Amino acid sequence: MNQTIFQRLMRDRVYFLLLAPALLYYILFRYVPMFGIIISFKDYNLFKGVWASEWVGLKYYRMFISNPDALIIIKNTVVLGGYRLLFGFPAPIILALLFNEMRFKRFKKFVQSVSYMPYFLSTVVVSSILIMILSPSTGVVNNIIQSWGLEPISFLQKPEWFRAIYVTSDIWQSAGFGTIIYLAALASVDPHLYEAAEIDGAGRWKQTLHVTVPSLIPAMVIIFILQLGQVLDLAFDKAFLLGNAANLETADIIPTYVYRIGILQGSFSYAAAIDLAMGIVGFIFVYSANRIARKVGDTSLW
Repeated sequence: MNQTIFQRLMRDRVYFLLLAPALLYYILFRYVPMFGIIISFKDYNLFKGVWASEWVGLKYYRMFISNPDALIIIKNTVVLGGYRLLFGFPAPIILALLFNEMRFKRFKKFVQSVSYMPYFLSTVVVSSILIMILSPSTGVVNNIIQSWGLEPISFLQKPEWFRAIYVTSDIWQSAGFGTIIYLAALASVDPHLYEAAEIDGAGRWKQTLHVTVPSLIPAMVIIFILQLGQVLDLAFDKAFLLGNAANLETADIIPTYVYRIGILQGSFSYAAAIDLAMGIVGFIFVYSANRIARKVGDTSLW
């Protein structure tokens, strides 16, 4: 018997009530603020308001493309995001495989708990720790370097060190927590596969190679697609806290540039145009990677 939409809503009202808080959150804090992107097509005046401000079309998009600093900022962002993807993506996979091979359960739980802890530290705390341990006068790293008879290095004053510090600290902070998804995927692997591999003469390494790793591929594809969309969406706070005038050559990325243009200089329309353009590029990355994943294999986001 066919039911009307109202009858279906009444039938599943409990599920809709459970869904309501999450739905309300996304509407209020994710979709309603998207209305603000309209100012990227207007010469927004704070006193006139959004609707009374004059339409300027793609003026601010053209302004960013013709800006000589744009190429440097985009390059810094892409290179930093690329390094983070290149080195940060495999880190939790390798860690999850190591956890999976640990046979002493208490030690495994201890190491897992320790690896999760950095994720719960705020970026301000992590940046403060980095500034302290990398200090050229009192930092632990430079004390070790000096004990070897070498000159101390001002890590945060040299542009060539910024990307290594950013990516390394990012891996340290998030790799442990990132293993949760892969460990969940490993928990669902059929133990009979390992038994069959063992009967065929496969050792621990070959079992990892032919049973464990293939079991992780669907999760790896999904995480990779999601992370690809964040290549240009780097954390503003860490770049802002670790960046300074001396390392601006590599530390100046799109989020810090948008903050400087939008908040400090009050050019809200220009900042919104840059942010929207980068969001569209990120979406194109995710969409393209998803299409490739769907054509190559069976796993994709949609």
